[in-house]
Amino acid sequence: MKIVKKPKEGEYPPYATIYLDQVPDDGNLVDHLGKGKTLINKLYSDQSETMLMFRYEPDKWTMKDILAHIVDDERVFAYRALRFARNDKTELPGVDQDVDAENARANERNISDILDEYNKVRDSSIALFKSFNEKMITSCGTAGGYNVSVSALGYLIAGHERHHLKIIKERYL
Repeated sequence: MKIVKKPKEGEYPPYATIYLDQVPDDGNLVDHLGKGKTLINKLYSDQSETMLMFRYEPDKWTMKDILAHIVDDERVFAYRALRFARNDKTELPGVDQDVDAENARANERNISDILDEYNKVRDSSIALFKSFNEKMITSCGTAGGYNVSVSALGYLIAGHERHHLKIIKERYL
């Protein structure tokens, strides 16, 4: 198994600490991505349509919205990781998660379709991070005005997902 060290301070935006703190500092990033996939599939497959459409407050996302958001952010993080691993020094813009979520139209979709998309994106991310060598993993670039390492982007994928799983368990289930 490839060891991917957790990023150091300065390799990620300060706001990302909430996500990175969700993932153990054991170097097993690819393992954590695989375990996250298992947890998401089990959790979402076990929910009724009523629960998937539940909002704990009127302006909060549904569970379908959250899953689509996880997929969207994973795509963004993986794209940034690819660019930085390939030594592309072009500064990449930030994204507006609320605009993305509003336009994802997750609640109009069948959960099996969203899960299928999630699984394909996650498998792609796992393959991507497995392909990186040590130099690529430690490469950095600028995204949303912050210095970010490829390692940090991988841990952001895993930690962002864990953050939302925690919210689901606390506020939805």
